[in-house]
Amino acid sequence: MPGYPLHRSTPPELRERLEAERTGLPFLIFRTPQDEQRIVLLGEHRDRLVIGRGEDTDLRLSWDGEVSRVHAFLDRVGEEWTLVDDGLSRNGSFVNGERIHGRRRLEHGDELRLGETGLTYLHPDGRGTDSTITAAERAAALGLSDTQRRVLIALARPFKDATAFTVPATNREIAEALFLSQDAVKGHLRALFRKFGVDDLQQNAKRAALVERALATGAISRREL
Repeated sequence: MPGYPLHRSTPPELRERLEAERTGLPFLIFRTPQDEQRIVLLGEHRDRLVIGRGEDTDLRLSWDGEVSRVHAFLDRVGEEWTLVDDGLSRNGSFVNGERIHGRRRLEHGDELRLGETGLTYLHPDGRGTDSTITAAERAAALGLSDTQRRVLIALARPFKDATAFTVPATNREIAEALFLSQDAVKGHLRALFRKFGVDDLQQNAKRAALVERALATGAISRREL
């Protein structure tokens, strides 16, 4: 199982992830065999997270027969978190496809694999100072053009100081901001609805869901709004 597939998240799951990001705390995110999202916050008062198949572990991956009863630890060292596998596991632990021996410091976006289970480590406050580059790289990975990114940013701009009544920008507002025709904006939005898997939603829900998914996947960042 690969790392967490962000583009498959439902709107409620994306909202859950955004709430986790707003805490500023690092967290693990993964999907169960039932394709349900799970988020594990690594809180300020927790210094160790035991991962394994056993009943007494903190994060129990009971469904994965390739995971040992006590497979690995996540240890906090100062402000950083590390994945530790000192040979406890039978099948090893991997970070970004590389098997670790001992301790590995985790960075925002690292993909972990324990047995057949993939997890992603996210640290919203530890992603570095140039979030625009990160967002551009993620957008490229999603196959977005530069114009599509600019349309997304313009669509989401009202959410910069979001309230409960915030709505995405209209096609006319986007067209005026980007010096595009409204027909061109409509065409880009149709493509974006498909890419982010919201084209089957009701018309009045598509635009807000697109904003949520674009922010949740990191295709655009709030600092760009």
